[in-house]
Amino acid sequence: MGIVRPDESRRMEIEELRRMLLSCAGVYRRKEEEALRLSGPAMPLEQDDKLVCVIGGVSYLGIAIVNQLLLRGYSVRILVDNEEDLDKLREMETSGEMRGPNNSNVVEGVMARLTEVEGLSEAFNGCRGVFQTAAFIDPAGLSGYSKSMAEVEVMASKSVLEACASTSSVRYCVLTSSLLTCIWQDNGLNNTSRKIDHDSWSNDSICTSKKLWYALGKLRAERAAWEIAKETGLKLVTICPGLITGPEFRNRNPTPTIAYLKGAREMYRKGLLATVDVNALAKAHVTVYEEMKNTAHGRYVCFDKVLSSPEEAENLARETGIDIGTILDDDVELNDQNSSQERFQLSDLKLCRLMSRTFRCLDYLN
Repeated sequence: MGIVRPDESRRMEIEELRRMLLSCAGVYRRKEEEALRLSGPAMPLEQDDKLVCVIGGVSYLGIAIVNQLLLRGYSVRILVDNEEDLDKLREMETSGEMRGPNNSNVVEGVMARLTEVEGLSEAFNGCRGVFQTAAFIDPAGLSGYSKSMAEVEVMASKSVLEACASTSSVRYCVLTSSLLTCIWQDNGLNNTSRKIDHDSWSNDSICTSKKLWYALGKLRAERAAWEIAKETGLKLVTICPGLITGPEFRNRNPTPTIAYLKGAREMYRKGLLATVDVNALAKAHVTVYEEMKNTAHGRYVCFDKVLSSPEEAENLARETGIDIGTILDDDVELNDQNSSQERFQLSDLKLCRLMSRTFRCLDYLN
């Protein structure tokens, strides 16, 4: 029998207390929602329903989401975790880069640490929904994302979801995950499906063995978010996008781009290297959020292109500034004649059905 050290015992007690509090929050939330449901038809949206918080709102994707929200009449509270980003936000407001169609839209910045639940809850107060788009980088790590960053990603995910669950005004949370949380599977298993969609999950041990730290961080962070959402009753949706591209993404989104492309050769070879335009992804985020009051639920895969030729790979390499060898094998014949039995099918049919009026449905079979 092992001996539990006092500090370990205290950690276990704190974790148990955390779970009890989350469980109580979940019971309260479910009772509150049931009471609202039984009270009769929904009332028109109050002003509070139009206030949302975007975490990482000055990032490449965050800016696009904020602009989409402003266009749809929302007021946005942008949460950052450092003074530099807060200054950047002020500059963007001054330059007009973030501006709604009318003067009633409000954009405000707040600062809070993504690992401190109490500060996050204060920042979320008054918001109906939260978009967690924040990405993490480690300048000392290879490709800007080291193994330690995976743990930071998980801690931040837990803190954000716990803060959402403990903030009375928050009803919905949209978490930006990654297509990488779906595609890294054990292909040696006979029962492995050749279809990759919202029901697919990457294998933790494969991500670890291949040192795919960005994929591992996103995978563990999303799983942690779903665990807390189930404990508390918080309504959560996750969006799993391909590599985010768009205007000037090489300069404005360099670290996540490079980190995403680790393992790109294998992704390309298996028909799993997909991209999505940042503005299309932002529209998907806002549309899914608005539909959470109705039918939107679970996970959504999002992409608009799957690379299937050396020419497309060369274009992506040129746009990202990476070496073509990152994507293509040295053997040209292998690139041109990929074995059909290795190819997988990527599907975003679930998202297509939700966005059928605004988003072109893609169901690639390579």
